[in-house]
Amino acid sequence: MDNLGQLLHGFSVALSFHHIALMLVGILLGILVGVLPGLGAPNGVSLLLPLTFTMDPVAAIILLTSMYWGALFGGSTTSILFNIPGEPSSVATTFDGYPLAQKGRATEALSFAFLSAGFGALSGVIIITLLSGWVQKFALKFSSPEFFAVYFLAFCSFIGLGGAPVLKTIVSIAIGFALAAIGMDSVSGSLRLTFGFDQLLGGVSFLVVVIGLFGLGELILTIEEGLQLKGIDARVRPRDVLRAMREMPRHWATLLRSALVGCWMGITPGGPTAASFMSYGLGKRFSKFRDGYGKGEPDGIIAPETADHSAGTSAMLPMLALGIPGSATAAVMLGGLMIWGLNPGPMLFVEKPDFVWGLIASMYVGNVVAVILVLATVPLFASILRIPFAIIGPAIVVICFVGAYTVGSRPFDLWLALVFGVLGYLFKKLSYPIAPLVLAMVIGDKAEDAFRQSLIMSKGSMAIFWSNPLVTTLMVLALALLLWPLLMRGARALRSAAR
Repeated sequence: MDNLGQLLHGFSVALSFHHIALMLVGILLGILVGVLPGLGAPNGVSLLLPLTFTMDPVAAIILLTSMYWGALFGGSTTSILFNIPGEPSSVATTFDGYPLAQKGRATEALSFAFLSAGFGALSGVIIITLLSGWVQKFALKFSSPEFFAVYFLAFCSFIGLGGAPVLKTIVSIAIGFALAAIGMDSVSGSLRLTFGFDQLLGGVSFLVVVIGLFGLGELILTIEEGLQLKGIDARVRPRDVLRAMREMPRHWATLLRSALVGCWMGITPGGPTAASFMSYGLGKRFSKFRDGYGKGEPDGIIAPETADHSAGTSAMLPMLALGIPGSATAAVMLGGLMIWGLNPGPMLFVEKPDFVWGLIASMYVGNVVAVILVLATVPLFASILRIPFAIIGPAIVVICFVGAYTVGSRPFDLWLALVFGVLGYLFKKLSYPIAPLVLAMVIGDKAEDAFRQSLIMSKGSMAIFWSNPLVTTLMVLALALLLWPLLMRGARALRSAAR
């Protein structure tokens, strides 16, 4: 009941004319970001972030999260109409979305995607609402050892559950740690990894890094692979939307299964991309419609879209409650919270309840608005993809460099963005995960500070990380996740030997 009262208060904060207007603007911008190849939710949010520095934190986070929802919807639109995933998490949607659209059922395909996405997002928000009160109870139990254990758990989760090869994940995290260490050490005051560049005294801006990694890196890869936009009929017929709505209850099992997968992968650092592929794979194995998968089966659209949006939404819970982003976009938002002077973690629910519950309430409203807007704007944004890539590509480059320069008004940042663009390209070519790098860069210095403070408290004894049930539980979970790939490999070896 306490959560319900807090949520109602959050609606009183979110449902103002100013905030509703920001939702509309953010969702429309997000749809545009999701539709344009080469951009994406992490890069779109990072480009918009500098414009929010002078805004009220509640208004700023509503704008950014609304762009996030819109970008997820926009990525689905291009996956279905053009077989081009505007978002990495929308790749699985192409498997059945585009074949169904080719059969002349584009409107139904889009309707299945948007309705299931709305259900998934609603599931994620409900999870956040239910678990937020539980998180508050632990707010006063956290000190430096517990915070380090949480950060350690985040890194181990990426290694054990991230889906990428363990060694590549570790390399990505290590590079993120190195980037977080650049500049002046907050404890000793010494300079680290500046290599004689005065411009690095204040460290490397994570905004410049994500603009390069996600924006320029993806664009370079798109240019190399070549891009052909072959659009199809994008008219929205009301009768097809109603037909899709009537058919949705038949897929209730897929909706529930995919929502659970998405919420789990959002709370853990699996992320929306892994959630969508996992849900599609489970659907192909267990769904009663599995024989039609890959041939334009609506269930093959519903499964990844539900998981994608439930993961993207529920990723906000660990970001707000523990300071652990469950996705790359949440990692960018985490940096934004710190720029606005907020400290993500258990105490945020105690110190800034208006901010937290205003954001949660805005998620309910924002996702409903997004479903309505995206259905109404499909023809408009589909027509954008008929513009030659020779025009779209340079426009994306200009947007990226303007965003990088806006951070500190330094030409040096433009070179950094270019360097990280090449790094992002190499990461994608070599199949290295980028999200662990962003995570390590955002919270690497916080993990280091928590570790140092813990050792100061214990006079150098590592036993402090096993000094009470809470920190012990977190450390045991972290080590279990760290060793999970080895345990699974051993189990497979035993099964093979038994045969």
